Amino acid sequence: MFYLLYLYYADVAQDYPLLNLIQYQTVRVALATATALIVAVAMGSRFISWMRVKQGKGQPIREDGPVTHLSKVGTPTMGGLMILAGIAVAVLLWGDLTSPYIWIVSFVTAAYAVLGFVDDYAKVTKQSSAGLTSRQKLAAQTVVAVIAGTLTVMWMYASPTSPNLETSIAFPFFKAVLLNIGWFYVLFAAFTIVGFSNAVNLTDGLDGLATVPVMMAAGAFGVISYLVGNFLFADYLQVHHVPGAGELAVFCGAIIGGGAGFLWYNAPPARIFMGDTGSLALGGALGAIAVATKHELVLGIVGGLFVIEALSVMIQVGYFKATGKRVFLMAPIHHHFEKMGWPEPTVVIRFWIVAGMLALIGLSTLKLR
Repeated sequence: MFYLLYLYYADVAQDYPLLNLIQYQTVRVALATATALIVAVAMGSRFISWMRVKQGKGQPIREDGPVTHLSKVGTPTMGGLMILAGIAVAVLLWGDLTSPYIWIVSFVTAAYAVLGFVDDYAKVTKQSSAGLTSRQKLAAQTVVAVIAGTLTVMWMYASPTSPNLETSIAFPFFKAVLLNIGWFYVLFAAFTIVGFSNAVNLTDGLDGLATVPVMMAAGAFGVISYLVGNFLFADYLQVHHVPGAGELAVFCGAIIGGGAGFLWYNAPPARIFMGDTGSLALGGALGAIAVATKHELVLGIVGGLFVIEALSVMIQVGYFKATGKRVFLMAPIHHHFEKMGWPEPTVVIRFWIVAGMLALIGLSTLKLR
């Protein structure tokens, strides 16, 4: 909103040097980060108290989980609403609201937030760790992701991008390698969005475990968005230029700020859980950003921790169905380490370290070509 107001009153703004700073994406990224942080922290205590009253017994705790989790009984969920509120306010204030990419990512985020909210609500009201069925969630996620993928491809067709970039998969570490798969790309985009959304959801099992890696991934993609959206930087780094994608750096900054504000209350011992409301929405947002910036495969590196978590569940389920035995003591894999005797803070901090290293490796693909 402020950016559009600046453009409208550009002649007047010239007389006020501080107002001219609004035209720079880097400044608006910083302002969006700060705004989302303030909103999330300001919501904190009153929102948590209200949710505690509304939810009563809070989020159900898995009976087959680590015994240390029993102390978390009564902790409210749906804390992702704090992050999403911060993101919404920050993007509306500091984003370029004429950017189609902002609206596509916002659409995915909002739709997945509603889906997660319905799932959390079902869990709380039924007092069961099972909310919506996996088929119900997957079907709804896929419909949203296909719409988002289609809109992204259509907008790129209308933009001056590289030939066939809109329906192609770009490969990290290679300068000009593109695999054009035509309109099948929409299915690939949907797979990226749905897959990463569920991967983040599976990771959200310990206090702060998903929040910080999401912030790290958002930071990495904030840099990627800014660079691929800038012709000069994209040309220098030999990455594919996506006009308008730089505005997504503002969205990434808002994710970081909202996540930091939520972490203020989610740090061990958590006063509130993110819930599917937050994890599905944030994972979907990062997947949609990766699709818009043509860095879908890099998302698998930057968000490698989430990929590992999802793979651990797939391996556990597949192996158990085939042999009746388990590979891990418990899946997702963070519970495996808890079962081995690692204290929860140890698991969380070590996973943060892994996430940070993978985010740096993902960023290195911009130069190692």
